[in-house]
Amino acid sequence: MLVQRPFWKQLIENAWQEKSIIWLMGLRRIGKTSLCHSFEGIEYLDCERPRVRQLMADPEGFLESKKGALLALDEIHRLDNPSELLKLAADHYPSIKIIATGSSTLGASAKFKDTLTGRKREIWLTPLLLQEIEDFGNPDIRHRFLFGGLPSFFARKQISEIDFQEWIDAYWAKDIQDLFSVGKRSSFQKFAELLLAHSGGMFEAAKFAIPCEVTRPTIANYLHVLEETFVVHVIRPYSTHRTTEIVMAPKVYGFDTGFICYVKGRKELRAEDMGFMWEHCVLNEIQGHLQTRAINYWRDKQGHEIDFVLNRRSENGLVAIECKFNTVLEDITSTKLAGLGKNFQAFRDLYPNGCNFIVSHNVDTPFMKKHQDLDIWFVNPKDLIKKLQEK
Repeated sequence: MLVQRPFWKQLIENAWQEKSIIWLMGLRRIGKTSLCHSFEGIEYLDCERPRVRQLMADPEGFLESKKGALLALDEIHRLDNPSELLKLAADHYPSIKIIATGSSTLGASAKFKDTLTGRKREIWLTPLLLQEIEDFGNPDIRHRFLFGGLPSFFARKQISEIDFQEWIDAYWAKDIQDLFSVGKRSSFQKFAELLLAHSGGMFEAAKFAIPCEVTRPTIANYLHVLEETFVVHVIRPYSTHRTTEIVMAPKVYGFDTGFICYVKGRKELRAEDMGFMWEHCVLNEIQGHLQTRAINYWRDKQGHEIDFVLNRRSENGLVAIECKFNTVLEDITSTKLAGLGKNFQAFRDLYPNGCNFIVSHNVDTPFMKKHQDLDIWFVNPKDLIKKLQEK
């Protein structure tokens, strides 16, 4: 049964009000094809099929025959010159609405000679948002942590290591070999697995070069490819006070909690895993709802840290976000609040303007607590997004 995904459908419908071309990007098996099929009256064309590619050998003739149509062009990078067709459609056939799908950012591949600047809207389909998990059959957040947010993986009742390995093999064969030049498969996959195993940690290229048997520049190239194909998210430090802050070392997060559990060998979650997994889910919520990668973290040289910092580029200043899986209102004594607030206080000593959030899964209604002169809001992810969209 095809699960409807109203959030993503509305995002696409809104984007079509602005441009006729939608670039729907996201990981393999993230649900791009199913989402395309969910639009009534859409004509689905799989560009991996030779017959379909032959239909588009004459782009102008193909588009002439599709005036007024709604088209899904899946795996469009398989065409010889995909940007030519999309540019022609945008400039001369605005009555045709197109969803073109791919597993990487549009500018990442040499296949796209034109990135269609000003001619398209990009939508990044992320792993399942928390508001979607009940629609996909299981509202248990722990299931989302362990099985991950790829719909077909999440829908399972038992973990299948074969599925994870098949995904990794397909990622290499169809997303990497077709689009990028990365050299040795074994080194690239080793690097990807190490990043997933150390997800959320500080990244130092030198630490990966020896075990992967490649040079530091090669590691930098690998990281770029993994980021462009959404397998990792590079979260860079926010800083302007360079003498007191961490300014260079990024943190790298894996794309999906299920794959992180897989490479770590986890088949059951431990109590100490919850906060770590929650942090990844909160990051996914921000990325999916706000459609942004413009997310930083903050750390000073005294060890104070803020999980995520968003610069909303307004008079409201910087948004500081800490992730805490459980928050029990009765437990927030002045002593505990002081412990929770010390990182915010250190951050606000440097950046006084902005909102402070602690995001927890068990906060039903947002509430605010004062720590010295700071207002700290306790919210769930849904209310966090509402407040961020108000800014």
